[in-house]
Amino acid sequence: QVQVVESGGGSVQAGGSLRLSCTASGRAGTTYGMGWFRQAPGKERDFVAAINWSGETTGYADSVKGRFAISRENGKNTVYLEMNSLKSEDTAVYYCAASQYGPHSAILTGDPRGFDYWGQGTLVTVSS
Repeated sequence: QVQVVESGGGSVQAGGSLRLSCTASGRAGTTYGMGWFRQAPGKERDFVAAINWSGETTGYADSVKGRFAISRENGKNTVYLEMNSLKSEDTAVYYCAASQYGPHSAILTGDPRGFDYWGQGTLVTVSS
């Protein structure tokens, strides 16, 4: 069973920065594609960013391009989401997900069906 655990959420003022971390633990020797999604109150879950197993391919939602950056530790299932120039509309529960069987395209498109394992989420609140 693969477990996905996020950390690093909290409250920050608009214009500030925050860094989220996520680790997926499962079968030894398996490296997963990883992604971040978020869900604001009363809204659907949206794609934020993703990175493939090697770290060579990343994908971002238009709303966060230039402000957020996803990265991973080489050969490990630990990823980070560096969030800068935060806005009030970034307030949401952020979910990390791991892709073991999904297509490579899911990294670029952010199709949630391409991600097999999900964390419980971490709350990010941006106050204006």
